[in-house]
Amino acid sequence: MSETSFTFAMGEFTAAFPTDRRYATNHMWARPRGDESWRFGLTAYAVRLLQDVYFLDWTIDEGVTLASRQTIGDIESKKAESGLYAPVGGTLTRFNEDVLDDPSLINAEPYAAGWLFEMRPSSIEELLSPTAYRDHLADAWEVAQRTIKGQATTV
Repeated sequence: MSETSFTFAMGEFTAAFPTDRRYATNHMWARPRGDESWRFGLTAYAVRLLQDVYFLDWTIDEGVTLASRQTIGDIESKKAESGLYAPVGGTLTRFNEDVLDDPSLINAEPYAAGWLFEMRPSSIEELLSPTAYRDHLADAWEVAQRTIKGQATTV
């Protein structure tokens, strides 16, 4: 692991993960904003599995208090349609309007312009350090590979 990022190989694809933030098991990153709020977005792992995000919709409003793992919206891509869930509990303070207008920002810049929302978490204890997230990725990738192989044999 370098000082600024670590990499994880997903088959032939290698993804980079910044070490200046924390991670959630639902493959979102979290970075403190300095005013008690945290910015959240999808990790390179999530973006790689989704491939070509083209639709994003929020089902809640700014200012709402969220429970951890509460449904907050929906995302659609070339590969999947999925719900989005709050990685931690807290108060949602802001959506990234730019990704609502152009969801492809999630594909192009998941750690910068493609961020999703900001919130004031009630706790960040559920968030993983970069090292713990790297370990989680290894386990998640193993499950993903079994799922992909299972789908390939049933087609």
